[in-house]
Amino acid sequence: QVQLVESGGGLVQPGGSLRLSCAASISIFRINAAGWFRQAPGKQRELVAGITSGGSTNYADSVKGRFTISVDNAKSTVYLQMNSLNPEDTAVYYCNGRIVPTPWDNERDYWGQGTQVTVSS
Repeated sequence: QVQLVESGGGLVQPGGSLRLSCAASISIFRINAAGWFRQAPGKQRELVAGITSGGSTNYADSVKGRFTISVDNAKSTVYLQMNSLNPEDTAVYYCNGRIVPTPWDNERDYWGQGTQVTVSS
């Protein structure tokens, strides 16, 4: 059973950087697409960044130029590099993957458990 395990969250000062990682718990056949979402208290979950198997990326306007999403297919891991963080970036960050676990499977949708990012002085 595939699980997505997130890491890299924590407390950072404004202007600082963090790199979030989202690793599949077992070796998988293919990641068709992946994304990072976030949910702040009292707000709806929103898409922060997405990436396709072809390498196309998209970002929320609020993070363009500061965040970078990437995939290491050999490690079955998705990353989110976050720079120039500000307090408005404080939220629980979730990774999502549209994954084909084995060559004999259909695509399935998986979510990580969430990791807290807090930007505060």
